[in-house]
Amino acid sequence: MEVGMRESLTNLRQLEEQVKRGGSEKAIERQHKAGKLTARERIDLLFDRGSFVELDLFARHECHDFGMDEKRPYGDAVITGYGKVEGRLVYAYSQDFTVLGGTVGMRHAQKVCHIMDMARKTKAPIVGLIDSGGARIQEGMRGTYSLLFAENIDTSGVVPQIFAIMGNCAGGGVYSPILGDFIFMIEGTSQMFITGPSVIKAVTGEEITAQDLGGSKPQSTIAGNCDFVVRDDKECLQAIKKLLSFLPSSYQEKPPRIHTGDKPDRCDEDLIDIVPSNPKRTFDMRAVIASVVDNGDFFEVKAGYARNILTGFARIGGYSVGIVANQPKVKAGVLDCDASDKAARFYQTCDCFNIPIITLTDVPGYLPGVSEEHKGIIRHGAKMLYAYREATVPKINCIIRKAYGGSLFAMGSKTMGADMVLSWPSAEIAVMGADGAVSVLYKKEMESVADRNEFKKQKAEEYREHFSTPYWSASVQVVDIIISPSETRPYLVKGLEMLWNKVEERPLRKHGNIPL
Repeated sequence: MEVGMRESLTNLRQLEEQVKRGGSEKAIERQHKAGKLTARERIDLLFDRGSFVELDLFARHECHDFGMDEKRPYGDAVITGYGKVEGRLVYAYSQDFTVLGGTVGMRHAQKVCHIMDMARKTKAPIVGLIDSGGARIQEGMRGTYSLLFAENIDTSGVVPQIFAIMGNCAGGGVYSPILGDFIFMIEGTSQMFITGPSVIKAVTGEEITAQDLGGSKPQSTIAGNCDFVVRDDKECLQAIKKLLSFLPSSYQEKPPRIHTGDKPDRCDEDLIDIVPSNPKRTFDMRAVIASVVDNGDFFEVKAGYARNILTGFARIGGYSVGIVANQPKVKAGVLDCDASDKAARFYQTCDCFNIPIITLTDVPGYLPGVSEEHKGIIRHGAKMLYAYREATVPKINCIIRKAYGGSLFAMGSKTMGADMVLSWPSAEIAVMGADGAVSVLYKKEMESVADRNEFKKQKAEEYREHFSTPYWSASVQVVDIIISPSETRPYLVKGLEMLWNKVEERPLRKHGNIPL
């Protein structure tokens, strides 16, 4: 019997509706009881209303073992497609835990690879919403996950890759998000680990819960794999939109400049008194950041990890910028292994996507100690130096208080490629602190003087006056401009305006060899 077009369309609409419902009502109910949205609800909240175009809706796996020939749902447990996020083209995939547990088989992986390839070709960001039971073991070892890894690597530095762990992410599946640019996790529902608690107990005897092993807290504060922690699915999707607003669509574009309503020439007299007169006292560098960025809005990255250094996105005069700043409140703002890794990664990410780097410096040096030396502070610190020098984006450093030794170079000196170095007038810029320098320079003399403390105090003041002031640094062109703290924001805006069209070519080579 011949079927007419209208009947065919009716069949199509009915099948589409059936597929878009996802798993069974019980599976959807379990998803909601766990505090999670369904895969399609997440897609609907991410994209502008009515803009999402789904691809490969009717794809099905071809596995016939272990009873799988009777379980061949359309879509194969993942929603893929493209649409507009606040008016910009974005690709996304959302794993559906209500269908086959969101497991990844060959067809599932091919669907994801298809849109990653399209994102790379059309120069648009890719967002992955992860909620999966892992590899589909019924399909055997077919290199399924490696297809994703290859796409992640090929896409790296071409377009932003953003991942949200919105449920389970285990085994080989963890490597796809970590090969991207940013990872979001949700308190209480997200978890990611190579081997789960049961395997660890069987192999090592250690007992631990899934959340204590791979939840948002350990991943964001200890492991450093997680960039952002949010409270629930809705907040996560809103945060992804905010992150996208700071980023260009690809390496070929500059980040969007937005009129924020904050005056570019706004000064802040409160900054004049923010740094304590006692160099051993701390202050909160976040207060400086809040003062100089537009409307005090600082979108911090890896806030819970290596807290002695701050990294994040903001706007200054409407320009999207990446900020790296020492945090005197934690370990006096020293650089250690974890802080170096965190800053180096952020430098590279900004450079990938043409985002200017602003550094705010108050650094007494690298953290001394046997533990840090044995952990590899030499290698880790070198990553930060390498990433800063390699970056070709506009780079401005403002020295707030201390800038000692090699740690200044990691935060951005003229010799390391900073385009502009500003300094507050009370800053100290030296190989080391004056007291330490005097102990080395006048070691023999101090053994014979009557009043060692007075002698040391006098020589420290002389050393500070001759070698540590920003005026000496300005005289040898280490510092470009000495500014009032209140004028930090206007000078940063002017510097960004001047450097916006900067072009810098790197040495011709296959690629450098960062000390990983």
